[in-house]
Amino acid sequence: MTRNLKKSQTRKIKDIRVVQVIENRHFIRHPLALPLAYEVVRPKPGQQPSEGTSETINVSIGGLLFSAKHLVKPGALIAIKMPFEDKIFNIKAKVVRCVENLETKLYDIAVSFLKLREAFKVKMIEQIYLISEYRDLLSLQLGREVSLEEASREWIKKYSQRFKRLYW
Repeated sequence: MTRNLKKSQTRKIKDIRVVQVIENRHFIRHPLALPLAYEVVRPKPGQQPSEGTSETINVSIGGLLFSAKHLVKPGALIAIKMPFEDKIFNIKAKVVRCVENLETKLYDIAVSFLKLREAFKVKMIEQIYLISEYRDLLSLQLGREVSLEEASREWIKKYSQRFKRLYW
């Protein structure tokens, strides 16, 4: 009986350590689903070329998390394309973690941006998507079509200080 209790306690301690490692973050992550396409830039010898489409699970100033059908090894450099309307934003990143999600049967891929300007691009894309959603809401509320420019001006007046505090 005592022996089983010790094994159980040991398992709990190991589980807690695993959670602590997974939750050790340098930046606050924000849940957000943005569409993306990705491609491994230079596959390592023996690694299959990998590419696909997905959407972000969350984003931060340091990187983002998305799901994929195929494993991408940590250390791999990837090119990410994030579309918005008629524009495509190109981002370079490095895979820092790739773990199989047992619930979805996909791989959760965490990447870090290679340069600060890559992080800025993603933050701007995030804001553009939020402004677009805000435009749709304003159009419904006002009963008329609101332009992206008009919604942008309103958004900046209302939320620019909040955005600054949350992200920078």
